[in-house]
Amino acid sequence: MRSNMHIIIRLEIEKAKANIGQIATLIHENDADLMAIDVKKETPEETIRDITIKVNDEPGQLKVIKALNDSDGVYVKHISDRTFLVHLGGKIDIKPKIDLKNREQLSHVYTPEVARVCNAINANPLLAYNLTIKSNSVAVVSDGTAVLGLGQISPEAAMPVMEGKAMLFKRFADINAYPICLDTTDTDEIIRTIKAISPGFGGINLEDIGSPQCFEIEETLRQELDIPVFHDDQHGTAIVVLAGILNALKLTKKRLKESKIVVCGIGAAGIAITKMLLAAGAENIIGVDKEGSITRDHQYDNKMWEWYANHTNPEKVNASLSEAMNNADIFIGVSRGDILQEENLKNMAKDPIVFALANPIPEISPDIARDHVRVMATGRSDYPNQVNNLLCFPGIFRGALDARASSINEQMKVAAAEAIAATIDSDELSEDYIIPGVFNEKVVERVRDAVVQAAIDSGVSRKI
Repeated sequence: MRSNMHIIIRLEIEKAKANIGQIATLIHENDADLMAIDVKKETPEETIRDITIKVNDEPGQLKVIKALNDSDGVYVKHISDRTFLVHLGGKIDIKPKIDLKNREQLSHVYTPEVARVCNAINANPLLAYNLTIKSNSVAVVSDGTAVLGLGQISPEAAMPVMEGKAMLFKRFADINAYPICLDTTDTDEIIRTIKAISPGFGGINLEDIGSPQCFEIEETLRQELDIPVFHDDQHGTAIVVLAGILNALKLTKKRLKESKIVVCGIGAAGIAITKMLLAAGAENIIGVDKEGSITRDHQYDNKMWEWYANHTNPEKVNASLSEAMNNADIFIGVSRGDILQEENLKNMAKDPIVFALANPIPEISPDIARDHVRVMATGRSDYPNQVNNLLCFPGIFRGALDARASSINEQMKVAAAEAIAATIDSDELSEDYIIPGVFNEKVVERVRDAVVQAAIDSGVSRKI
């Protein structure tokens, strides 16, 4: 997979010894792509150019830099990484809604008049939704224990990801989101801290918190807070997966209730996907982890696996992944790369659906799977049907906030999945287009409307 790593290199070039054509060839020979050239200074003897190149990774960058430095008449004067440049000073900002210009305005927004607003909210706390930012604010909270594929990192190091999430909330749903990275990994302390800051927010988005503590943190907060709490790594993935499955089943003309489904990787995402499928009507799900299928005939130390065993695998199939795949209609992988073989796909039922979501290497390459499956989805942007949480969290929080929902329940999640699926019209639906693109303008609006209605129907909306 080719990355999107762009760097800008300022070169001083002696015209008598080198030219830009030679440099372009050199860049290509060192496995990089030349994207742009800007002239910064030109004299009869030398030229100074900023060249933008795309490389696979940091070793690839160093390889190109060395080759340039080794070239006669070429001098590397400065190197900038475009990704680092967009992070300078952070990616988000706070701006006032009122252009404060005089003392009268100051008295209204701050002392002394603001005291009257404080007293009104103190007498009726629900007025905070009307008179403060609460109604349109979400806390993006992480303890840094499961950030991207990096594992556990420091809270400061997790900030760029949380800032990015906050930026996406604003861009796609006009929600004010605030990155909060906690300097603790203690489950009880995380719960206490989030509860303590919750009055200022309309919702809590838990992000990149490791398993199994993410389950306890979310469940406790859901029970003890009266605002939506949503662990996106679990439910965002699950909602988009369900949306894709619903559309894939339209193509194969199968019913979810009658489909045999194998879920590989029974961590946070795998469990959430299974819960979503069950809520949508699936009945025959077999969960497989590295030790084989999870079945109620066994006892598990993991509390969530005990739950899983009691709610799935109705026929008590005790099998390896390869055995479980026999006659399966749907495979959903959230495990690790290259664990499926072509033979596994050949042994599935007619018109198999395969969601290989491990990143960056799927459970089986789409290039290998193509001849053996009817519909394929991955977590990668360079193949059709990318499962991307961005399709879910802006719309589901927009709906939850607009409904003043006390929680995000299963009905709202299923409604969100159905809304995502419905953004693709029947005449557009194809094997390569079962999941809409992240910049599809219809997605957030339709998810928002469906979630608001589901919140009202399920009794968690407090909007009058």
